[in-house]
Amino acid sequence: MLDAVPSARSKAGAPDDERVIKLAVLAVGGQGGGVLADWITDVAERNGYVAQSTSVAGVAQRTGATIYYVEMCRDTGRLPVFALSPSQGDVDILIAAELMEAGRAIIRGFVTPERTTLIASSHRIAAVSEKIEPGDGRASSSKVHATAEAAAKRFIAFDMEKIAADNGSMISASLLGALAGSDALPFTHESYEQAVSAGGRGVKASLAAFGAAYDRARGIASAPSGDKTEQPAAAETSSGAATEVSGPESLLKGWQQLAARVATLPVPARDMALRGLKKVVDYQDIAYGGEYLDRFDRAVALDDAEHAYALSIAAAKHLANAMCYDDMIRVADLKTRSSRDRRVRREVGVKDGSVLQVTEYFHPRIEEFCGTLPAGLGSYIESRPKLAAFLDRRINRGRHIRTDSFAGFAALWFIGGLRRWRRRLLRHKVETAHLERWYALALGQVGQDYALGTEILNCRRLIKGYSDTHARAQSKFDRVLSALDLVKGRPDAADWIRRLREAALKDEKGDMLDGALKTVASLGDTSPS
Repeated sequence: MLDAVPSARSKAGAPDDERVIKLAVLAVGGQGGGVLADWITDVAERNGYVAQSTSVAGVAQRTGATIYYVEMCRDTGRLPVFALSPSQGDVDILIAAELMEAGRAIIRGFVTPERTTLIASSHRIAAVSEKIEPGDGRASSSKVHATAEAAAKRFIAFDMEKIAADNGSMISASLLGALAGSDALPFTHESYEQAVSAGGRGVKASLAAFGAAYDRARGIASAPSGDKTEQPAAAETSSGAATEVSGPESLLKGWQQLAARVATLPVPARDMALRGLKKVVDYQDIAYGGEYLDRFDRAVALDDAEHAYALSIAAAKHLANAMCYDDMIRVADLKTRSSRDRRVRREVGVKDGSVLQVTEYFHPRIEEFCGTLPAGLGSYIESRPKLAAFLDRRINRGRHIRTDSFAGFAALWFIGGLRRWRRRLLRHKVETAHLERWYALALGQVGQDYALGTEILNCRRLIKGYSDTHARAQSKFDRVLSALDLVKGRPDAADWIRRLREAALKDEKGDMLDGALKTVASLGDTSPS
């Protein structure tokens, strides 16, 4: 596009009063990208600039952000012709409301090392491609950080989402504060605050988030070269910090006794064991935590420092996950917790005192129904196909439950309350039997092949989810371990089980796993006798 003022193009040597400043904001729905663009335009106009703001909508469901594009130049009496969208290598300031959007901007060529100031929130929102992978599909945040450092002239990044949440505001206010603190625009701190104050709604919270982000950005901007981004906080590993719990005195005494048992474990295994213990106790009760540690002690007894306690760490993690299986009781319990209500209100942006209508979707099958019955009764129904089919026709349908109503909340609260009887129910009997078979199989291999025993423990990663998802996951688990007899005794047996597990995690349908199993079957009689 031609510019009505040729000298107003952003290039080296152009006078400041003729230079066009080009700024792009990448944000997804609900992050206030439009509000941020309006604030930036307002700030520019308050400082004697002419500005234009446009937007290019992104694709829904987190496969692309909306691009808000602002061009501005000093008002010299002549009306410039501004572009409608950013061009590769022609952006002065790029603001990304999430870390991976900064990576997308770099890939698209909007960020250049000789020109662009890149401002990004370091928090993550998982993309669709990351969510659909059955395993851990998360992209590497550290790689994006390293690439951004090399690709941008200046890179300022910290968790602006947390700052906004801590101050009861939206991330747009934090992003504006980071922009102001970066000094990338020739405008005063006061003019930014005036633009925010003119909004009229939520001004106090927005100003608080703006100020906190401004201070953080100023600190980063003034840091020595090579230290311009905020490093992720180190994981909390001390037992003292991890054991900060509250509750009735009678329960706290039981918890302290369990925590004391954890303190006697080998140091490398303590952190994971404590995390697992907290999960198990939260899931059921103190006695269930004792069962967890009793099982865990069996792995510790077979372990040693020579192997860096890899077996114990794997056991601590996957035992907790196996004991905290998802059932109707667990789902109902989580959906009726006050912490969940607070989280939903925060994510939706509902103010205190406002009514939030929440509709939950349930689709129980006969398997879930029988799983919540006493073990004898549930087994009786499942062993009679005609009776099970008769009940399934009446149970197996979708239900919409309004948990903001008394009846809907009470129904889920009642189901969640069944956890006190969980040990007597059919689902618990089935899960416990499966857990013991898997755990005994893993520990039974340790004497002959330590690595193989550890990999069998890690295979528990495959089992997750609820209802149909759980059934598919357990099928993959069984198929992976079906190859155990084919590889057992080989020096690379652990590697084969690991490869099979990773293949199972790569795609939902299991096509890669089928191919990997065929490869294992082709090994034939090459294993030692």
